[in-house]
Amino acid sequence: MGSWSSFASNILIPMDAESQKNHLKAYGITFWVLTKQQKVQWLLNYRGGAFLLPDGESIRKECQIRGVSFEVISDAQALSILEGISSPSQNQEAVILEKAPRIAVYSPKDNPPWDDAVTMVLSYAEIPYDKVYDEEVLEDKLVLYDWLHLHHEDFTGQYGKFYGAYRATPWYIEGKRNAEAMAAKLGYSKVSEQKRDVALKIRNYVIGGGFMFAMCSATDSFDIALAAAGVDICEPMFDGDPSDANYQNKLDFESTFAFTNFTLERNPLQYEFSSIDMTNKRSRVPKESDYFSLMDFSAKWDPIPTMLCQNHTALVKGFMGQTTAFTREEIKPTVLVLAENKINGEARYIHGIKGKGFFTFYGGHDPEDYQHRVGDPKTELELHPTSPGYRLILNNVLFPAARKKKQKT
Repeated sequence: MGSWSSFASNILIPMDAESQKNHLKAYGITFWVLTKQQKVQWLLNYRGGAFLLPDGESIRKECQIRGVSFEVISDAQALSILEGISSPSQNQEAVILEKAPRIAVYSPKDNPPWDDAVTMVLSYAEIPYDKVYDEEVLEDKLVLYDWLHLHHEDFTGQYGKFYGAYRATPWYIEGKRNAEAMAAKLGYSKVSEQKRDVALKIRNYVIGGGFMFAMCSATDSFDIALAAAGVDICEPMFDGDPSDANYQNKLDFESTFAFTNFTLERNPLQYEFSSIDMTNKRSRVPKESDYFSLMDFSAKWDPIPTMLCQNHTALVKGFMGQTTAFTREEIKPTVLVLAENKINGEARYIHGIKGKGFFTFYGGHDPEDYQHRVGDPKTELELHPTSPGYRLILNNVLFPAARKKKQKT
């Protein structure tokens, strides 16, 4: 725990593998301190991406209540750490976090038969968030938020491509009926047209300065919806009329965030959207060797990707999803790959800039459930308090709190 010296005036929350008992709740403590209008320093690449907080009895107590390991250090010790970090020989940086971001999760109000890793980890870390869905997005309510997570959504209007396996199940039938009712209520004749407009509103939110984080099928289906705006790519079982002839050649790749030159999956019975996803191209990746490597960035010159990759290990256990990973050749050259599976040459975690805002796409469904299926029990994060895969989500949550520096280029 460190000495409880009377001169102590800083709390260090270590984030390395050896010292921290609960990495996930440590982010919650940091967020909580920011909500008290106090600044925090994120020590990139120092002890796993440690946090330096002001000392206070209430913060000590909160760490103890939440089971977060911390050390109380003197001003002189803190200064010595910061001096070491600032040395040009160290690939480290201290980033000031100033303000708790306002967080929205784009998610259906009725609980679908699978869960969402982001809402689970926000709840576990005790980080508050609001749920928004199509009505709020179309009414321009996103301006109220700094950070938006896209739930495992299908922005193409094909109901998650679940038709082949699940079209006769009550939850699929009810979900389709609810989506059609919502579209009609909002003045649309087709769900696909409503979802397209939602995707365009989210696009504008990012361009205007928002931070967007998406996982699993929300990543590729979002870009597909942008590329296919004004093109009917849905077969009759989805929207009641045939798709446009030769729709593949009508896609506009200029409009997408991350992906380009991809090929859509035309078969409505196939549980796949396009060639972007690597799920069906993973025959060389057995479960026991399915790991992905976090890239190493210069903390002083590239603080943003460094922030997003903070972890207590550079090797993270892989996990599957409807969209598991991304085809490298179909990622735009302006987009940064943050993590890759080297065996398969696939990108797992990518980041880019759009207008004044940022987006991060993370492949897979649940970092602690290797092959999550519809109806599987939900992950209990109490059993995974140090999960490196879940840490990557929380890096993105804190990222908007960072003070923006002018680029050095």
